[in-house]
Amino acid sequence: MADLKGRILAGKILVEAIEAEEKTASGIIIPDAAKEKPMQGKVVLVGSDKKDEPMELKIGDTVFYGKYSGTELVIDGDDYLLMSQLDVLYIA
Repeated sequence: MADLKGRILAGKILVEAIEAEEKTASGIIIPDAAKEKPMQGKVVLVGSDKKDEPMELKIGDTVFYGKYSGTELVIDGDDYLLMSQLDVLYIA
């Protein structure tokens, strides 16, 4: 993870996706074409509270989100997802 110096708007979070496993539990290697888009990641930046919506997430939280949530961004060569905290389904 790069040292991010930017900031994001209120109610938004920046997530670094956690890649899916390369192998199944029984040892079968999953080819790239068969892998699904990751649906969990680590929060790397959080915006401030919105007027009627306090920010419940913090940097370092592991979150689960919907398959098509967020907007993909490339910042300093690294891939991230920018999404609303409302897109988060579960905080681990």
